[in-house]
Amino acid sequence: MKRILDNIINDSRDSANTGKVADYIPELAKANPQALGICVTTLDGKEYYAGDYDTKFTIQSISKVITLMVAILENGAEYVFSKVGMEPTELAFNSITNLETSPQKRPLNPMINAGAIAVTSLLNGKTPEDKINTILNLTRKICENDSITINEEVYRSEKATGNRNRALAYYMKSNGIFDGDIEEILDVYFKACSMEVTCRDLARIGAMLANDGVLISGERIVSRDICRIIKTIMVTCGMYDASGKFAVHIGIPAKSGVGGGIMAAVPRRMGIGLVGPALDSKGNSSGGLKALELLSREFDLSIF
Repeated sequence: MKRILDNIINDSRDSANTGKVADYIPELAKANPQALGICVTTLDGKEYYAGDYDTKFTIQSISKVITLMVAILENGAEYVFSKVGMEPTELAFNSITNLETSPQKRPLNPMINAGAIAVTSLLNGKTPEDKINTILNLTRKICENDSITINEEVYRSEKATGNRNRALAYYMKSNGIFDGDIEEILDVYFKACSMEVTCRDLARIGAMLANDGVLISGERIVSRDICRIIKTIMVTCGMYDASGKFAVHIGIPAKSGVGGGIMAAVPRRMGIGLVGPALDSKGNSSGGLKALELLSREFDLSIF
């Protein structure tokens, strides 16, 4: 496995060179565009690494999976999906057009920015600190890594430049999608996106989902039904408006983030974590996509 992963990373570096790091969040522009790494975690606890697997990066939109998990645990799936849909989009992850054209004026799915902000507004807790601590603690537990914390520089950078997300939030509030203080909700959202992780952490999240909510240690974190919902939405919506192409060519439930991470869950087989900060035009890691395509082909991982 190690030799195969080494070859996959080497064969994916040219693809990484075709992308560019996210620069609309100034702190993310400092990432190394040549970094590319992978970790595979099998359900019996074996872990395999290659490339720049120990690179630290912020989880960004992959946090939407954890936030959705928390919201369903606290409120139930029926209530959560009365506020946000389950449908894919052909528009960008930060588009406001989706909200304007939706008959219900609600976000199409929880994996785009508007949907994740709406889901964040549903979290229990008296203060924003209570809510982000719930997300952070669940992430640490799933990853079995108590050192996961928030990158304060990235958080401040996101908060200072997050006006598109503010526009989405105010538009939704004006249409009655949620109540609450916009800046407090966004503060939780920005901090969740700014959790700092490695490929190993993402692979362990993927392994938990692949194992229907059970950790490698045998502890159940969420129900099989919740995992089924999340993995299905990852397939249809997890790679933004490239999700259909991703399903055809790779065929694994996955979620990307503009920090360069990709988290994938191969049901009953493995979790996969990748990092490659150079992104394609859709906001997905260009090198990470190529590596995942080669891995899927090598081991016939597609669920279709």
